[in-house]
Amino acid sequence: MSHSAWQRWVPGIAAARELRRSQLRGDIVAGVAVTALLIPHGMAYAELAGLPPVTGLYTTVLALVAYAAFGPSRVLLLGPDSSLAPLIAAAIVLVGADGDPGRAVATAGILALLTGLVCVIAGLIGLGTLAELLSKPVRIGYLNGLAVVIVVSQLPKLFGFSSDADTTVGEARDFVQGLGDGLTNGTALVVGTACVAVIVGVERLWPRAPAVLLAVAGATVTVAVFELADRGVEVVGSIPSGVPAPSWPRIDAADLPTLAAAAVGIAFLTLSDTSALSRSFAARAGQRVDPNREIIGLGAANLATGLFQGFPVSASTTRTTVAHVSGGRSQLVGVVGAALVAALLVAGTDIVQDLPSTALAALVLVAAGRLVDVATLRWLLSVRRSEFLLSISTTLGVVVAGVLEGIVIAVGLSLVNFLRRAWRPHDAILGRVEQRKGYHDVLRNPAARQIPGLLVYRFDAPLFFANADYFARRLRLGMEMAPAGVQWIVVAAEPMTDIDTTGAEVLSELIDELSGSGVTLAFAELKGPTRDRLRHYGLYDRIGDDRFFSTVGTSISAYLEATGVEWVDWTDRSPAGPGDDESGE
Repeated sequence: MSHSAWQRWVPGIAAARELRRSQLRGDIVAGVAVTALLIPHGMAYAELAGLPPVTGLYTTVLALVAYAAFGPSRVLLLGPDSSLAPLIAAAIVLVGADGDPGRAVATAGILALLTGLVCVIAGLIGLGTLAELLSKPVRIGYLNGLAVVIVVSQLPKLFGFSSDADTTVGEARDFVQGLGDGLTNGTALVVGTACVAVIVGVERLWPRAPAVLLAVAGATVTVAVFELADRGVEVVGSIPSGVPAPSWPRIDAADLPTLAAAAVGIAFLTLSDTSALSRSFAARAGQRVDPNREIIGLGAANLATGLFQGFPVSASTTRTTVAHVSGGRSQLVGVVGAALVAALLVAGTDIVQDLPSTALAALVLVAAGRLVDVATLRWLLSVRRSEFLLSISTTLGVVVAGVLEGIVIAVGLSLVNFLRRAWRPHDAILGRVEQRKGYHDVLRNPAARQIPGLLVYRFDAPLFFANADYFARRLRLGMEMAPAGVQWIVVAAEPMTDIDTTGAEVLSELIDELSGSGVTLAFAELKGPTRDRLRHYGLYDRIGDDRFFSTVGTSISAYLEATGVEWVDWTDRSPAGPGDDESGE
């Protein structure tokens, strides 16, 4: 393989060669700083996914190293993520592996491999913008729903007991019942609440301080010194030392279809998060990142974690921001972090054995709080209530139906919202307004004048199966409301970027109907590809080549010449300026 090919497929090699000695200190310092997040986050999100905490450390190491080699972004850090963990847990429950740690780890590994495969294929065939199928209101609603799911799942752990329910509603019911039955462990609750207070308080007062590390280390020392495990405070316990050898996860073949469907959903969400974060940091540095290469790097990271007892990963806003603020400017940050986590696995696993589960629950609860976006919801409510309701519906879908089903609901609602807008698009009858260029909506401009016998109609959407009959009805209504008998109809068709077969059928019926009534149908500003569609449907010749005009103005001139209608425009009384043929609102 040529040198340029290596740089294309393994961009980390080129980045390492370009690394300047002056950057090393900043990247090493950032790597050490971000490790304070990598260890507790990895363990916490593994538990949230229903997996042994040590798998979060394996995942962290492999994701950082793989992305450093194959990822195009210089600063992006990948690893376990709070938004993916509930989906992984749901998939583990779906195949009945939640009661068997070994089977759960294998299931998560297959999920990572399948997610990586989906990402790599999507990148190779140019589907880097696939995540754009999720509109902003739906994306916000989905993340808000995930936050609710995470909070409900972690509250029992914070209070020192557990829930066996498989749904968010069931977990909420168990939590309330547990409180009523006196299952709360007061010591665990104090430790967990103190961790939340330390994380939130330190981040607000001293943003550069390692708040998570301080909280987790403090909780671990407290549990060890006061022997709180003997008072019912659950701890992580001893974890295996060393890094696992690569192996293929073994699962039942019957579970593959279920896991493949879950992997597609996980890939969809991680594509959205990673692409958005990558673009954001690239823009800050004045760089551009190919979204398809980004997806391939993401896929490589997931493939690597799947072979080393890991689980699906995504980009991390928190860890990437900490690395950037700490002076990191290359993927050396991730490599340093991975090396330190690996060193912990090899030589120092005993230091986390007294880490209380309630502290990990506190960390996850804080992360869940960051997923909530109330400000955007308020803005949606103030500017577009329909999209606010769309966002709330997505949240309810995630909470009630489940996180995996929630992805399907989210995509479906995005598409339905798009279809709704195209189903009943804005349209307008256009007229002339004194001393204003172009042609304008007569409803928004009551002073607009319509040319006798001419109906100029604009339809602001492609003509397809969902709106074709609506187009015909609105056109007929325009004819009925015209101040005089209609001789010509000119469709201002610039927004009409496509016409499907159903639209062609309706248009064919309109041509026959108007022709029988002695009304001429013409089109202005229709784009070339849409004209070609009409030729394929056999409609272009029926309308007539001389009835397609480049602008609304030339179509009106043709109408006046063909019919002899007398019309004095304001431009006939004063010099016409450039752009007078434009159609307005």
